[in-house]
Formats: sequence, structure tokens, C-alpha cells
Amino acid sequence: MAHIRSLKGMVGLVTGGASGLGRATVERLVQNGASAVIVDLPSSNGQEVAGSLGNRCAFAPADVTSEADMLLAVSLAREKFGKLDLAVNCAGIAVAIKTYNFNKNTPHSLEDFQHVINVNIAGTFNVIRLAVGEMGKNEPDADGHRGCIINTASVAAFDGQVGQAAYSASKGGIVGMTLPIARDLAPMGIRVVTIAPGLFATPLLAGLPEKVRSFLCRQVPFPSRLGDPAEFAHLVTSVAENPMINGEVIRLDGAIRMQP
Repeated sequence: MAHIRSLKGMVGLVTGGASGLGRATVERLVQNGASAVIVDLPSSNGQEVAGSLGNRCAFAPADVTSEADMLLAVSLAREKFGKLDLAVNCAGIAVAIKTYNFNKNTPHSLEDFQHVINVNIAGTFNVIRLAVGEMGKNEPDADGHRGCIINTASVAAFDGQVGQAAYSASKGGIVGMTLPIARDLAPMGIRVVTIAPGLFATPLLAGLPEKVRSFLCRQVPFPSRLGDPAEFAHLVTSVAENPMINGEVIRLDGAIRMQP
């Protein structure tokens, strides 16, 4: 069908691209004929990952909350690959702290809460607002399509568990801005879609004891296991290829609904 877009020749920018969901996304983009800019912290192994993927991959050391860093990352995409078609927001952080610890008589640190909100919501928005400026320069296709933004929320946006006030609020914020930004950018032919993954085998979960991990796997109705980052990457590329998916939040979670 004429409307389906090809990944071949696309240029994507992926935050959190050195590990986990972001890395799997970068690998799939490159395998499917696209070019990718890995955006990750200077302390990450982004340089090695980019090197291992060949000349259609580049690394931009950056903090997603920094305007200067992200402007450099976006201009690297243009300088090295000529344009920017796709931005995938996978960078994010989590803390697990109750609102109030009544045993220790201490409230949740406001600084910790603000830090999670800043990285996950403001960082995601910072990437979007700067990436779309570059996408707006693209020649529209027959559909008027110029680009696509894909964000990462979490099922915690809807079924946040004990100790997830900050994380759930931050992911709920990403869900909440999906439609208004899609509406903002519709006249330019730029789509905005959010994926809300369930439990995935990422570095975030890898640190957990085996007993905890197998307990988590049993919570997933089907398939009863952790998601594979390659499955997340597959959905990213499907969204990039299908221009009718817009302004939507897609749960990718094996039908899990998190218990308190």
C-alpha cells in the first residue's frame, strides 16, 4: 500500500539509546536500513554501541534535560545523515519511595520527586520540541507526512504501585501530553504516539533478585514472562511505518494490570 512508510533511509534519534529499550530500538532501525543517532549520557557506553553498529549509527553524548546538549544531538543527525524523520524517547529514571515513611517519620524527598518529573516529563518534552523543528524542514510525502515522535510511558501511568508516586506521575504526564502535542503538530504532518510498556527485561529490572523476577513474570497473563526489548523495538518500527497511528497511547504489556 502506498501509505505504508519504509524504514529504509529514515533517520532516527533515540534517547536512552545505549541500553535497554532504546538500544534494542537503535539496533532494529539500523538492521532495517535506517540510520540512528544514539542519545545517552556521556558516562554511558553509547560510543561503543554506535561503533558496533557501523557507519549508519552515531553517538551524541547528552542529558535530555539540557537544551544545548539536545540541540547538538539534533544537529548531529542533520550533519551526519542529512535529516531527522523519527525521534524515540526512551531515556527515563525511576525511584521507589513511599509518600511518607511513618516508621522513620520522614516524607518523600521533594528533590527526588522533582528530579524524576524533570528527567521523564521535561526531558521528553525538551527532545520533542527541538526534534520537531528539524522535522519541519523535511519535504512532506504524498500524505503530507514529515516526521514521527514516539514516547515511552509505562503501565505505571495507569496502575501505579506502592512507592511509585513520582514515577507514575512522570509517566502519566507523558500520556497526558501525547494528544495535545499530536494536535499541535498535525498541520506540519508530524505524528506523536506513546508506548506504555509493562514489565520488560531491561537494566532497570535486571538488578532484581531472581525470586522477585519470577514473581513478576507470573503476574503477566500471557505471555507469562518479561517483555523482550526487541518486542518494544518492533512496535516502534511498526508505528513509524504506519501513518494512521497518531495521538494514541499503546499498552505493550501481555495484558498485565499491576496489583498495588
